[in-house]
Amino acid sequence: VKDFTAAEVAKLDAGSWFGKRFAGARVPTLTQFVNRLERNRQKLLLEIKSPATYPGIERDILRVLGREGWLDRSHVQGRLVIQSFGAESVKKVHALRPDITTGFLGTPAVADLPSYAAFTDQINPSHTTIGADYVAAVQRLKGPHGKRLRVNTWTVNDATTAAKVRGYGVDGIITNYPDVVRDAT
Repeated sequence: VKDFTAAEVAKLDAGSWFGKRFAGARVPTLTQFVNRLERNRQKLLLEIKSPATYPGIERDILRVLGREGWLDRSHVQGRLVIQSFGAESVKKVHALRPDITTGFLGTPAVADLPSYAAFTDQINPSHTTIGADYVAAVQRLKGPHGKRLRVNTWTVNDATTAAKVRGYGVDGIITNYPDVVRDAT
C-alpha cells in the first residue's frame, strides 16, 4: 500500500479474489468505511498496521475519526477500540486521546505487563502464545481507565481452539468465522 497513492488504491479491484459477484469492489477510504459503519450502527476495532512505516499515522487517523464524528462520547465509550502490534503507536494514541480504548496486539512478558497497563486497556495475544496463567496475570492488572485489563485472543477459527481459549478465561475471541466461534463457546 505504501507504494501507491490514495487515487491509485481507489482504482484497484478488491473484490475479484472473493469471486465474480464481488468483482469491481473498491477499497474504501477510512472516511467511507466509518460512514458505512455509522449507517449500520456498528462498532469499530481499528488496527494500525505497520505504524513505523507511516510516521504520524496516529494523528491522521484521529483527525479522520474526529471529522466523521467518531470521537464523541458515545463512540469513544462504546463503539471504538484502536489497536496495534506497535506498542509505541498504542502509546501515541493513548497520549493524544486518553479516553479511547486501546489494545496491544502481542504477548508481553508477565514482568512487563504493568508498564503496558499504563497505556492500554487490552492485551490481545495470539491464541498460540497463551494459557490460563497468562490470561489471569493480565486480568489482575488495571489499565489506564481503572478497569481490569481485557484479553482478546486472535485468530481463532475453529471450534476446538475456541473452546480451549474460552476455558483460559479470555474476554473475547478475534476470528474470521464468528458463527463457528459463537457455536463453540
